[in-house]
Amino acid sequence: MAGALLCSQDCRIRNIPSLVDVYRMGQVLSALGVKLEHKGNTVEVDASQLSHSRAPYEIVSKLRASFFVIGPLLARLGVARVPLPGGCAIGDRPVELHIRGLQALGASVHVDHGIVHAHVPGTRGKLKGAKIYLDYPSVGATETLMMAATLAEGETIIENAAQEPEVTDLANFCRAMGARIRGAGTNTITIAGVPSLHSTDYGIIPDRIEAGTFLIAGAITRSELSLSPILPDHLTPLISKLREAGSEVRAEGHNTLRLVPGDRILPTDIQTRPHPGFPTDMQAQFMALMTLAEGNSMITETVFENRLQHVAEFNRLGADIRVKGDCAIVRGVPCLSGAPVMATDLRAAAALIVAGLAASGKTTLHGLHHLDRGYENIEDKLRSVGAQLKRVPLHEADSVLAPAAISA
Repeated sequence: MAGALLCSQDCRIRNIPSLVDVYRMGQVLSALGVKLEHKGNTVEVDASQLSHSRAPYEIVSKLRASFFVIGPLLARLGVARVPLPGGCAIGDRPVELHIRGLQALGASVHVDHGIVHAHVPGTRGKLKGAKIYLDYPSVGATETLMMAATLAEGETIIENAAQEPEVTDLANFCRAMGARIRGAGTNTITIAGVPSLHSTDYGIIPDRIEAGTFLIAGAITRSELSLSPILPDHLTPLISKLREAGSEVRAEGHNTLRLVPGDRILPTDIQTRPHPGFPTDMQAQFMALMTLAEGNSMITETVFENRLQHVAEFNRLGADIRVKGDCAIVRGVPCLSGAPVMATDLRAAAALIVAGLAASGKTTLHGLHHLDRGYENIEDKLRSVGAQLKRVPLHEADSVLAPAAISA
């Protein structure tokens, strides 16, 4: 959606889920003068009248992804004022890499009272191609700089770029609008700037993290599941670890996977890494599976320093997990038992649902404002394969924290 700002014509984006974050991103674009029209899972974006360069603080503070508008705004208007971003409290996620990269492209950038002010000096207001090395293969910085470079003068090379499938998908979207990008999906991306981009009709890739969550739901409940449409190549690290944990995962056609759980859940160590390593966004869900493994597992989080907050909630369900630094030692237990739990972030919310499905008795999950940022109708999808869960309203006194809870 941020990438559509680069185009001064209409764009149609398909396969967009109905999520709180999508709604918030739409609010950000509308505040910038963009016209949006939602038609089911399709969004039509008309950025021809892009007129404002300042993104609203009240939305950006709740949605980290809204910071992505800074690159397209600079490329189109030569000026951008974007508040420092918010999002899940999973650790420090500085925007220094974004800022340094934009400066390398010729922008003047400074932070004042929580607002990132950026502009391109000179009368033409055009960014200039540059060679940029990222100290860390940040997905956000890679995408921001790639978008900004599409309309820059000359060639931009991003080294140590993030290789996640979402980076490749964004590059393909920009290419569909006429951008000249090569190397997306590798650690070096080259962008040859063009004067302008044109309209396109583009379908985004399936969500590999949602797919992975459902695969783990099948494994932890010993349920055979068929899942589509997905791109199996995007799930290679998770599939490998699920097989180590005793499940069979096999392809059925080019966009369908079938999970056949094993008789036992085997202990398996994981360490989160940037792609193609094990994704940090699957760490909590895999930990849920390991709570019922026959033995001990070690889960090491290397991407975010504050992403083990869900351990206390798993332990409420009867898990046996100890944390030491960035490692969680998971001692498998015979069974989990239902209890009230609180989601600490988006992926923890999904992981606690997965754990609740395998627990005896009733589990009530609070904090659905996290869940609804990244999963569309998860309760309906799980009910369609036999899960017993429902969304229930809470008493008015509790509604400040969460307007509803899920009982599984």
